[in-house]
Amino acid sequence: MAYEVEPPKYVRLAQTLQRRIEDGTYAPGSRVPSENQLVQAFGMSRPTVVRALELLKRDGWLESRQGYGTIVRGRPEVVERKDRRGREALERDESQGAGRLIEVRHVPVPARIASTLGLPKKAEVLMRRFLVEEDGEAVELVSSYFPAGLVEGTELGSDAPLSGSAREHVEARKKVRFDHVIERVSARLPEASEAEALDLPDGVPVLSVLVVACDASGRSLQVSDVLIPADRQELEDTYRLN
Repeated sequence: MAYEVEPPKYVRLAQTLQRRIEDGTYAPGSRVPSENQLVQAFGMSRPTVVRALELLKRDGWLESRQGYGTIVRGRPEVVERKDRRGREALERDESQGAGRLIEVRHVPVPARIASTLGLPKKAEVLMRRFLVEEDGEAVELVSSYFPAGLVEGTELGSDAPLSGSAREHVEARKKVRFDHVIERVSARLPEASEAEALDLPDGVPVLSVLVVACDASGRSLQVSDVLIPADRQELEDTYRLN
């Protein structure tokens, strides 16, 4: 039996504010209502409102400007470049990709993933872990997490490599559509299982590209943690200044 877990209040408030940004109620460049106004409008506590606003700022929907308040930035930039790791993680065909599926199982949602998926601590999610290899060397470890409600009725829980992307499986069997991707890059030390999969010596850090795939309302459908050994790859980008 699958159990649906209602997201925390601050996540539900953040999702409501996202929808209002999407439909133009809060236009880009405008100020959102003050904390006091949001508390009164939604009947929620100030800590809940503050946490929802911080979540939206972290994900790029809002920004704070000194002396002016909290400003709407609009929808975070949609990832279109085909060389982005987020797109690769979402569109990878496991049966054709350079690498191998090494783990599929239900796990307690990691703390760094819980708030992004709008799940409480200790909720269970499905994890699919794929090791990307080049010339026999591990170059990336991609751990993708799916809420229980999206897994039922799909082949995501199969321990066989998927033919076609996870996104295609979800969209074909669920009434959802992937709309945009948010990527967050950070550095950290890998967990023991991650270091083992990547064959990393002790103390070698990894770059983590957290790929959050959302529908048009901003609800997270899939989160993939792409780990790149810091001693094996170099990231480069080119952009214009005008």
